[in-house]
Amino acid sequence: MAEQLGSPVWLTVVWILGGLFSLLGALIYAELGAMIPETGGTYVYFRHMFGDFVAFLYGWAAFSVMNTTGVAAIAFVCAQYADYFLHLPNFSAATEQSVILHLPFIGDLFPLKNFGVKSLAIALVVSLTWLNYRSVKAGSSFQLVSTIVKIGVIALLVFGIFFSGNGSFQHFIGAEHPKQGGALLSGIIAAMTGAFFAYDGWINITFVAGEIKQPQKNIPRSLWTGVLACIITYVLVNQAYLYVLPVEKVAASSLVASDAMNVAFGNIGGGLVAALIVICTLGCINGNTLAVARVTYAMGKDKVFLPWAGKEHVRFKTPGNALWLHGAWVSLLIISGSFDMLADMMVFISWIAYGLGAVGIFILRKKMSDRQRPYRIVGHPISTVLFIAFTAFFLASTVYNDVTNYLNHKQPVVNSVLGMVITALGIPLYFYFLKKKKS
Repeated sequence: MAEQLGSPVWLTVVWILGGLFSLLGALIYAELGAMIPETGGTYVYFRHMFGDFVAFLYGWAAFSVMNTTGVAAIAFVCAQYADYFLHLPNFSAATEQSVILHLPFIGDLFPLKNFGVKSLAIALVVSLTWLNYRSVKAGSSFQLVSTIVKIGVIALLVFGIFFSGNGSFQHFIGAEHPKQGGALLSGIIAAMTGAFFAYDGWINITFVAGEIKQPQKNIPRSLWTGVLACIITYVLVNQAYLYVLPVEKVAASSLVASDAMNVAFGNIGGGLVAALIVICTLGCINGNTLAVARVTYAMGKDKVFLPWAGKEHVRFKTPGNALWLHGAWVSLLIISGSFDMLADMMVFISWIAYGLGAVGIFILRKKMSDRQRPYRIVGHPISTVLFIAFTAFFLASTVYNDVTNYLNHKQPVVNSVLGMVITALGIPLYFYFLKKKKS
């Protein structure tokens, strides 16, 4: 994000804007989650709004792109910070370039690139899939512990860096080469994708709505407080980074938290934060693994996807088959891609779904007008229309940016188009499973 913007001021503005639009989306899904508290989340809402076809396409996209690419990208980050200590082996540049998977009109994939980091990322995904397969309680307990550690890491980063006195408030406004004009607008759209990736996950509470106590009250509360806490947290953490590192050094860093702590406290601080971030991202992988397989599980249970995926483990009472299916697909995504590709695909397809959900609110207000609504969207319809308009602009701009960057050889894959192609593969699958269900 720092590289795309070249400005500490715009970096802060994008974090705030990304948070506010994520909050608008959370308000919409708070109404849906409180009104229809069923396991499966958006898949269930879309079935009520648009029917089985759109609901299936969402569920397929959730499995093939949105939820799984998110887990894969976070696993990448976790493995990269672990590499701070492990110094994982990689293939030579020539070997990395020797295997190229070419996708016509979309780009090239390099499965052997960063192979050491990818291998560790896959090992982490498999381990946490096994944990959640064995026990819902174990996965939840791990999540609680990792959340407590996250709070400690954030406090250490923010207060430790600011009280170190080894920074400059000039970094908050100074920049050597800030983007301007069209380059700035393009940079804002690209950086917004990074912000949305960081904020994403707020919707996960709706996937397990059928397993939550008092969902009508707790789902809206969770969405509100979760997103607001994230906005405050991300702004504070990034201001801490900027206090000790000028925006150019932030842009050049691959492990910015460790680099910032190195400046503040020396090598010990950098190593400590790298270790704690490994624990934090493990919790993030676990939290997503625990929640997102529920969509595939719900589809399997409805027999609109693999019926095998909708079966609960007899002994552990977990959606075991769906969990292992997700784990296998996440591992394949890790091998095929890079963090940027996976994160961009996830955000783009997710925001198509968020926009559709906002449109669907108007449909449900008519179709289910007599349904009890324990929570209603603040500022509707103005806030909902604003969210839809922004989403349309963001999606169109992202496609334009991706195609332009690909043609200018700035990125190897048109990430948004690849996400849409994978989603479109669900269309023949829908008719296959429909035919199978009827027979």
